[in-house]
Amino acid sequence: MNIKKARKIMSNLITTILFLLLILMIYIVVSTKISGGEPQFLGYQLKTVLSGSMEPTFQTGSIIVVKKTANSESLKKGDVVTFKSGPYSLITHRIKDVIQKDGKLMYQTKGDNNKHADMNALLHENIVAKYTGITIPYLGYLMNFAGSSKGAIFFLIIPGLFFLGYSALTIRKVFKEIEQRAIEAEQGINKSM
Repeated sequence: MNIKKARKIMSNLITTILFLLLILMIYIVVSTKISGGEPQFLGYQLKTVLSGSMEPTFQTGSIIVVKKTANSESLKKGDVVTFKSGPYSLITHRIKDVIQKDGKLMYQTKGDNNKHADMNALLHENIVAKYTGITIPYLGYLMNFAGSSKGAIFFLIIPGLFFLGYSALTIRKVFKEIEQRAIEAEQGINKSM
């Protein structure tokens, strides 16, 4: 394979990666703004770990992937769940006990790093998602920044400008190649005369 062909393949690869990165950043920022929180995709949500209550399972600033529960009655002891603790507050803790009381299914939860179980048992209707087992350390700091106005500028405008700049360089290179070929063709015509 010659050098020009290798450069062209690399150029196409870099362009594709930059374009996909830009699309991903747009999706993350827009879905974060629309949902008013973490982005979601196909029923999965990314949740930022804001406290150390689940350490060492989840470190503060990590992202965890949770899936909305279709049947919260099937949860069992040991499952990690995200639940409503108020109108605008979600908590992720581990189920320590399953309780049947007065015909109602309830769960006792506790943060792995907390000394005591959560004060009130949960009704199964308050559980919104179950942890999938996927954790991405430190990405939560980045996601919180992406949700801010400065983050939106950083993750949308800067990659967009980088992509446009790279595209401009690629177009400039193509024009130079066209000029060079035209010059070579003209020189070839002049030599044959």
